[in-house]
Amino acid sequence: MAGLKETVANGLAAYYEYVAEHLHKLVDPLTNEQFWRKPYPYGNSVGHVVLHLTGNLSYYIGTRVAETGYVRDRDREFTEAHPPHKDEALRAFDRTVAMVVATIRKQSEEDWGKAYSAEREAEAKDRFHIFVRCAGHAYHHVGQIVYLSRELART
Repeated sequence: MAGLKETVANGLAAYYEYVAEHLHKLVDPLTNEQFWRKPYPYGNSVGHVVLHLTGNLSYYIGTRVAETGYVRDRDREFTEAHPPHKDEALRAFDRTVAMVVATIRKQSEEDWGKAYSAEREAEAKDRFHIFVRCAGHAYHHVGQIVYLSRELART
């Protein structure tokens, strides 16, 4: 029988992997042009949402827990004037999810309760809470991608 540490790690890791798989099912069929096109005059492109998820996870988990040294430019995630090709953006996202999963698996039972703080994150007070919040945030944006990808398929 798995202990609490393994149960938490396995559950969170599986959820992040599920989010990444779901994102790929929606995004992989898009062309590079569709990936970066805003289907509405307001809001974001799928590509900018992917950049945002990559930046979010790279900062809140990479920088603040895994100590990767990543420096975030949040505004640029939504305004990148010279975005990477879709394939490179997705590779960066996948590397980031792999880093998150590896970081989850490295947490000891005591690590989950360690104090946590970060810019623009007043809610999460410990590591467990930031992993849960980032998972919810990621899936929220996958919901946006569902909506955007359906609209892009129609146009």
